[in-house]
Amino acid sequence: MTDKIDFLIPPLDAIGSDDERFMREALKEARKAYLADEVPIGAVIVYGGRIIARGYNQVELLRDATAHAEMLCITSAENELGNWRLADCTLYCTLEPCPMCAGAMLLSRVETLVWGAPDIRHGANGSWVNLFEKPHPTHTLKIRQGILREWCEAPLKQFFKKRRGENHATNNP
Repeated sequence: MTDKIDFLIPPLDAIGSDDERFMREALKEARKAYLADEVPIGAVIVYGGRIIARGYNQVELLRDATAHAEMLCITSAENELGNWRLADCTLYCTLEPCPMCAGAMLLSRVETLVWGAPDIRHGANGSWVNLFEKPHPTHTLKIRQGILREWCEAPLKQFFKKRRGENHATNNP
């Protein structure tokens, strides 16, 4: 399998909205994860029209199951703003958040969540469970989904295809 991953980032002329523009930036973070042999998920947080935080999966590197792109991005944004409340912030992530990340978004008061590809195994916005369907007593997120979906799915498919090939080669020398 080739390691060519040029398809990860859509060309600028294919971008038509701010959501797509910022998701493109999250895809750049997913590329970093892919190149580090991590599950290729990326995230950015936008405040006042500019990116204030970036993150990509670093579970293997940090040997930490909580080192998801969204979690690292949330922590970075909190540090950037000097406040754990991320009111007026939008989090863009290439994959539907898991329950842990969804909980962190609620607790940190992220205003808007924008995600790309669904996650049928762990997605917390309806693909597996929906933590956002019941009104939360202290915070409700605005959610937009499926932004650049195909672009967000492609690196995940490539990564797991590559991983299956590696596992097959190891188990069948």
